[in-house]
Amino acid sequence: MTDSALNIGFIGLGIMGAPMAGHLLEAGHRLSVHTRRPLAPALAQSGATPCASARAVAERADIVITMLPDTPDVEAVLFGADGVAAGLRAGKLVVDMSSISPIATKAFAQRVNALGCDYLDAPVSGGEVGAKNATLSIMVGGPEAAFERARPLFERMGKNITRVGGNGDGQTAKVANQIIVALTIEAVAEALLFAAKAGADPARVRQALMGGFASSKVLEVHGERMVQRRFEPGFRIELHQKDLALALGSARALGVSLPSTAATQELFNACAAQGGRAWDHSALVKALEALAHFEIGQRPA
Repeated sequence: MTDSALNIGFIGLGIMGAPMAGHLLEAGHRLSVHTRRPLAPALAQSGATPCASARAVAERADIVITMLPDTPDVEAVLFGADGVAAGLRAGKLVVDMSSISPIATKAFAQRVNALGCDYLDAPVSGGEVGAKNATLSIMVGGPEAAFERARPLFERMGKNITRVGGNGDGQTAKVANQIIVALTIEAVAEALLFAAKAGADPARVRQALMGGFASSKVLEVHGERMVQRRFEPGFRIELHQKDLALALGSARALGVSLPSTAATQELFNACAAQGGRAWDHSALVKALEALAHFEIGQRPA
């Protein structure tokens, strides 16, 4: 069953954006896209129309979706030369699904609103697997009417879709999500490293823990990555560094202490110093292994 066809724009076709855009094409929507990398053959074969600029995408689309790495990237695509704002007309909708600053998001929304258009911040969680399987959690900030307008598109890309509140609240929820994910990765890494150094098989320990209160998606997916030493990126360390920097900067402005978040950021920083910015964030375990002079998978002396 397909949705009523809409003119959708999608800007940012990376690890996450490409499969998300693909789901919209599968639903029968007309898709105009802009990307700095070559257009994926699967998208081209499915009928995506490449555009030379973000402005051209906005001119063709009624709803424009962005999925970009960081706050400056979103600002440049929205408001730079030949950006989205230059192609907007009153009544259009901009949906930013990147993970960026909640404070900047509120300012971006005001600038788009001044053009007679609605704005939603709709960051996602679930990584590459969730993007490919259309099982992302989507945290949305913005007007309820705009949320309902975009809901059919969200339902093609994700499963757990929640309007948290006004503009910026979706990004705040995503920052909270990234705190939990980072700290859980760190906890799983410590536990498996401890088990391996104690002489237990970390794969079997992970299997045993999956049936108890310690079970989590991070233990399931990233625990397996740690045991199997598979650190090709689903979500790069440098992106999680960015997200924790948003958390720590916002916490400082709010007068809130996040000590475990700060410690985990330092472990990511240690990985980056070893040349690991592009490793998957589960590779945080490598920083702990360096401190222990022992790798999961070794046999203890």
